[in-house]
Amino acid sequence: MNKDQIKGVAKQASGAVKEAAGKVTGNKKTQAEGTAEKIAGKVQKGYGDAKEKIKGAL
Repeated sequence: MNKDQIKGVAKQASGAVKEAAGKVTGNKKTQAEGTAEKIAGKVQKGYGDAKEKIKGAL
């Protein structure tokens, strides 16, 4: 695992918590921020996964 994969998973988890908190409190802004953070985490993890595949192919 590389740094991008780890940071991506952490962002996804953080975003999920923020999104859930927004849902519970009815705060649409917090919920949207959490959703965006989750998506950013997925993208970052995907980038890390791609780096690992390239590294493994070389």
